[in-house]
Amino acid sequence: MQTAICYTAGMVRTLEIAISKAAELPEAAQEQLGREMLERIDSLAELRAAIEIGVRQLEAGEGKELDIEEVIKQARKEHAQG
Repeated sequence: MQTAICYTAGMVRTLEIAISKAAELPEAAQEQLGREMLERIDSLAELRAAIEIGVRQLEAGEGKELDIEEVIKQARKEHAQG
């Protein structure tokens, strides 16, 4: 528990430093940076929600075995297109 508190305090301090430095940038750069941060935060929130759903499904016995070779093949196919 103590580690989490220190980690959170460190994150707050890091964020304070980042915001302080961002405040020195031109307004347009601040606006762009703010938009990028919000997009990143939203993406992380969506990922966490998806993980929570997956964990609940696994805990409910709804998981299924994956063919890892098929997963790798599909990932390579998707990333080769992008």
